[in-house]
Amino acid sequence: MERRSFLRNTAATITALGLAGTNRTFASVAESSNSAQFKLKYAPHFGMFKNSAGEDLIDQIRFMADQGFTAIEDNGLMGRDTALQTKIGETLSSLKMTMGVFVVDKGGNMANTLAAGKPEFINIFLDGCRRAVDVAKRVNAKWMTIVPGGFERNLPTGIQDANVIEALRRGAEILEPHGLVMVLEPLSDSPDLYLRTSEQTYMICKAVDSPACKILYDIYHMQKNEGNLIRNIELTWEEIAYIQTGDNPGRKEPTTGEINYKNVFKYIHNKGYQGVVGMEHGISLSGIEGEKRLVEAYREVDSF
Repeated sequence: MERRSFLRNTAATITALGLAGTNRTFASVAESSNSAQFKLKYAPHFGMFKNSAGEDLIDQIRFMADQGFTAIEDNGLMGRDTALQTKIGETLSSLKMTMGVFVVDKGGNMANTLAAGKPEFINIFLDGCRRAVDVAKRVNAKWMTIVPGGFERNLPTGIQDANVIEALRRGAEILEPHGLVMVLEPLSDSPDLYLRTSEQTYMICKAVDSPACKILYDIYHMQKNEGNLIRNIELTWEEIAYIQTGDNPGRKEPTTGEINYKNVFKYIHNKGYQGVVGMEHGISLSGIEGEKRLVEAYREVDSF
């Protein structure tokens, strides 16, 4: 029996027998699991609860489930050995959890830019897509993150757009037959990155014209690059397949910065979003107390 199911059932049995008052230890254990699920499918990443759950990745997944999370994401999944990937997939399946994004390994985001249109760079990208298919099957994943790379300053912008679109069409041909989706992530990390705004990403997805090529809307990055979050989400909504979070400044959990996450999440929920909301950020406090505060922050912004 799954741990969180056991805890809930234990608490229910105690109550039914009229023993809740005399068996407070059992009741408190059940309450401490915090297993009520969230309205949205928030996805922690490995390491986020290592102080509470230990270093073992499978134990971390089970702890996340005990806290009410129904998804995880793992940027480094492609670098893990096949046996561990399989075990992660089996654990997620047993807990009825969803695997969120992992990053397609394509040899480096800045140097091997798709905007350059160079065959060797495109081949690295396509090889990553092919290998990602097998990885996705092991963990029952659907989405994988793509960052086209750096801005190629010796080429006109329109030529770069065409180069990226052509490369992504070829990647979509690999992924689409398997029902997989590459999600393009505009970033704020450097002005040298090719992809930086939601409208640019929307245009590229429209041009690729495949269900295998959509937008990863990272709220942290888009707050830094363009702001006006709800309006821009609305404008690009039909191409958004994945969402990530992080408050600004600091890229920590919601409630630590300027973004009104309760309003943003309420809007997304009311739009009928059924996908994953990846928790791609750090934690403002250290140790177990920081991990407890992390869960509390998501309870707070999910209470709309």
